[in-house]
Amino acid sequence: MTYITKPRLHHPTLTRNKVGYTRRDYEGKVSTLCAGCGHDSISAAIVQAAWELDIQPHRVAKLSGIGCSSKTPDYFLGASHGFNTVHGRMPSVLTGANLANRELLYLGVSGDGDSASIGIGQFAHAMRRGVRMVYIVENNGVYGLTKGQFSATADRGSKSKKGVVNTESPVDLIGLALQLGATYVARGFSGDKGQLVPLIKGAIAHGGAAFIDVISPCVAFNNHAGSTRSYDHVREHNEAVSRIDFIDLAQELKAEPAPGDVIEVPNADGSMMRLRKLHEGYDPTDRRAAMNLVQQMAAEGEIATGLLYVDPDAVDLHAALNTVPRPLNGLSEAELCPGPEVLARLNAGLR
Repeated sequence: MTYITKPRLHHPTLTRNKVGYTRRDYEGKVSTLCAGCGHDSISAAIVQAAWELDIQPHRVAKLSGIGCSSKTPDYFLGASHGFNTVHGRMPSVLTGANLANRELLYLGVSGDGDSASIGIGQFAHAMRRGVRMVYIVENNGVYGLTKGQFSATADRGSKSKKGVVNTESPVDLIGLALQLGATYVARGFSGDKGQLVPLIKGAIAHGGAAFIDVISPCVAFNNHAGSTRSYDHVREHNEAVSRIDFIDLAQELKAEPAPGDVIEVPNADGSMMRLRKLHEGYDPTDRRAAMNLVQQMAAEGEIATGLLYVDPDAVDLHAALNTVPRPLNGLSEAELCPGPEVLARLNAGLR
């Protein structure tokens, strides 16, 4: 629990966005994580993305589980809704909240232990059901709260701080997200804010299940030689496959035609995203191509980052269930419980 708060008074010359907020207004409490932790960089990227998108903080619901990563929602968007769930159960709580009130923007923050171990079943069903959310895993390959044991995402052959070699195969959350049906799949690096902020902005604007795996080095237990989650290793082996640009709708009418290496993707909120391909011949709208590329680069010891896959025609859980446009939590008792005659007709239709 964080008890240190930041000053409420801001300098009067701070730039405000279109909804009247400064970047400071999107911050939270003072972080209690280790100095240099990659998770704090991710929090800063979320703050920057929300400010640039002119999001009203009260329209955001942020949910998390247990772990170092799951503490971070306390450090950003302090004026938004928040809920800290049981270990590994964030996706199901978020799904219930999303079904009750579809008007909020849902941001789920988890860790490699929270999502790839105890919560892997929860992760899988949230992806396959197409819950509209931004699911961010802050992936450092270790259990930081319990002194640095390997997590399920740690690469085979990587070394712990004590010199122990990991002999187990890693759980590839990117591969799982692609296989299970996520419609926006990306990988970022906490040490590359220039890449990470647009990835988060794209996920927020997306109309379906958006998953971002962010490699986030643990400076206390996994930032040494032999680790494949250290700052140095990721910088040496990071290869971006795409770059995202956002174009205002008013400017899009005057824009030049997109070159051949650019794919234009309309977002659910009406904005336009330009995805610039950095790998010749790679199609980020082809799910199988994305899966093959990720596996190929991993076999070569490289880390594929950027927007790996996007479905321009994504639909979410509400569309699949054909729910009413109004949030369910705003319906009256009579609308939610229409009586025994209607229930009898529904039961008859299921026979």
